[in-house]
Amino acid sequence: MKVLGIDPSLKSTGYGIIEFMNNGYSILAYGCIKPPVKSPLHHRINAIRHRLEELMVSHAVDEVSVENPFYAKNVKTAITLGQVRGAVLIAVADCECPLFEYSALEIKKAVTGYGQADKNQVLTMIKTLLDIADNQLETDAADALAAAFCHINTRTSPLIP
Repeated sequence: MKVLGIDPSLKSTGYGIIEFMNNGYSILAYGCIKPPVKSPLHHRINAIRHRLEELMVSHAVDEVSVENPFYAKNVKTAITLGQVRGAVLIAVADCECPLFEYSALEIKKAVTGYGQADKNQVLTMIKTLLDIADNQLETDAADALAAAFCHINTRTSPLIP
């Protein structure tokens, strides 16, 4: 099973693709989509959508896991994040991939065992769990890998019907 995890954001949308096979994890790709800051909003959102579609097709992704934000700092941020999430949803629909959404609390708990973990704790644990030696791993990419990791464990757990 190949899962694309996504941490949506206008400035830096994190992505991570993990393949789970024979009870082992393989990282296929990870990084951040950072559209040019000076581009118009609709071009930035479209760049995110386009790159996610490229990733899903080139890696033959089976399922997509996205962090579903529970709140935003202010109304403007919430609206912008909603627009980015719309681009994510359209990209996933265009590629006809099943979509699964998890709260930040669920993802953090799956990776660290603690739902209130901070970004650095998630980063440290995801590097440990997936044996990542990259000291340049960005927190947004780590969050996306964590979303994929959470989904794989949810889907493959014998305790969950």
